[in-house]
Amino acid sequence: MGPLTPMPDFSLEQEVMGIVAGIDEAGRGPWAGPVVAGAAVLDQHSLESGLVIGLDDSKALTPARRDTLFKQLINSSAATVSVGVASVEEIDKLNILQATFLAMSRALENLHLSVDLALVDGNRAPTLSCPVKTVIKGDSLSLSIAAGSIMAKVSRDRIMAKLAVEFPGFGWETNQGYGTAAHKEGLDTLGVTPHHRRSYAPVRAALEKT
Repeated sequence: MGPLTPMPDFSLEQEVMGIVAGIDEAGRGPWAGPVVAGAAVLDQHSLESGLVIGLDDSKALTPARRDTLFKQLINSSAATVSVGVASVEEIDKLNILQATFLAMSRALENLHLSVDLALVDGNRAPTLSCPVKTVIKGDSLSLSIAAGSIMAKVSRDRIMAKLAVEFPGFGWETNQGYGTAAHKEGLDTLGVTPHHRRSYAPVRAALEKT
């Protein structure tokens, strides 16, 4: 047997006296659509066991399971959750890293809580209205970050599914705007939409062709 995958828990949250938010993002890599950040503050003493167990393996979750956890988080009295969005225009104007930080800042503000520390997935620290601690692979270590990850991913998938209805032919309902063969084919045949990130090389190339 190989090494066991660590399960997220409240170890990082318990190092701090005060309110801790977990923050993660979805959608840095896609060619189309916004970048979305999720934020979560969880009550360590009253979080439902279903969420504690369910958030354990957020990377391996099916879309249906993620959807269920998303609804449980929104309805849980032990969870305060939110999302923040940065638009395609902001991504093209600022660059994807800065737009991601903007989405994270909006997610934190949308919690409407006074937060003492933000645990942020990854190794780059956004400037937020509270101190920040970055955590590499944070969604597999911290339950708060795992919850933020679910909020971001499900929210962004829903946005892309709606955009797929308005702009069919790119496969956004299944590829979420990532650079799949179906998406490339759509770009080649249908051209660039208002929801494409013009600062991304494949989209720039499609624009140059036209």
